[in-house]
Amino acid sequence: MTHDVKEIFSDITPPPAPAALASKVRTLAPSMTRSMQRVAEAVAGDPAGCAALTVTGLAELTGTSEATVVRTARLLGYPGYRDLRLALAGLAAQQQSGRSPAVTADIAVDDPIADVVAKLAYDEQQTLADTAAALDTVQLGAAVTALAAARRIDIYGVGASSLVGQDLAQKLLRIGLIAHAHTDPHLAVTNAVQLRPGDVAVAITHSGSTGDVIEPLRTAFERSATTVAITGRPDGPVTQYADHILTTSTARESELRPAAMSSRTGQLLVVDCLFIGVAQRTYETAAPALAASYEALAHRHAPRTRTR
Repeated sequence: MTHDVKEIFSDITPPPAPAALASKVRTLAPSMTRSMQRVAEAVAGDPAGCAALTVTGLAELTGTSEATVVRTARLLGYPGYRDLRLALAGLAAQQQSGRSPAVTADIAVDDPIADVVAKLAYDEQQTLADTAAALDTVQLGAAVTALAAARRIDIYGVGASSLVGQDLAQKLLRIGLIAHAHTDPHLAVTNAVQLRPGDVAVAITHSGSTGDVIEPLRTAFERSATTVAITGRPDGPVTQYADHILTTSTARESELRPAAMSSRTGQLLVVDCLFIGVAQRTYETAAPALAASYEALAHRHAPRTRTR
C-alpha cells in the first residue's frame, strides 16, 4: 500500500456542508495564523453578514488581506471564497429557520447541579455534532476496509485516549479480530516493530502531538502497516505518519472541565463508527462471534435468587 492516500482523498473530498462550518472553525483555529483566525471567527460568528461581503469587504472587516481570506476559505475546505460565501448563506438560512440558540457550556463553581447537568449535556451534544459534521466519510470508509481485512490491529493511546483505545480493542476482539490496546509506550514501540503490510496501527491523540503515541505509529508506518490517526488536530505531527486521518471536535478547556473529558466523547463516536463499519463488512463472522461472547457471559448477568 502506498502512503500518498491523503493527497488522493483531498482531491475528491467535497467542500463541507454549511452546518459543518462552525465545527471546522473550532477544529482548525488553533493551527491558523492570527489573521486567518480573525477571518474564521468572523464568518462563524456572523454568517449572514459575511455572506453579503465581497472578498475585499471581508478583508477590510477583519483587518486582513484578500489573500488571507482566500487561504482561510481553502483551509476550511472550500475551493475558493465564492464557495465559502454560498456556505455562509446556507448557514444563515438555517439559523433564521428558528433553530434554538446555542447556550454556553462554561460551568461556574457556584452553578446549581441542574445547570451543570444541562450545560454538560449541551456540550456533549455539540461535541458529537461537531465531530459528525467534520468526519471525513471517505477516510472513515478506507479505515474500516483496512481494519476489516487486518491480520493484526495495534492501538496506541495514553491518558484519557488510552481508555478509548481499550474500548476499540474490546469491541474488535468481540467480533473475532486480533486487536491489542497498548498503554505502555515501550511495549507499543516494540510491538510496532513486528507489524507488516496487512496489519493496522491506530493512534488516538486529541492534541495530535503526544510523543508516546506518535513514536509507535511512526514505527508502524515505516514497517508499511496501514496507519490511522484519530485526532482533534488534523495538521498535528501525528498525521505525518497516518494513511487515514479521522478528525474529532476540538474540545474547549475550562478550569472545572479538562479538555480530555469532552475530547473523549468525540473519540468514542469515531470508535463506534469504526466498529459498526467493520461489523457490517464482516457480518458473517462478526455476528456468530458476538453471539458466542454474549452466551459466554450470560450466566454472569443472571439475577441472583435471594435466600432467607
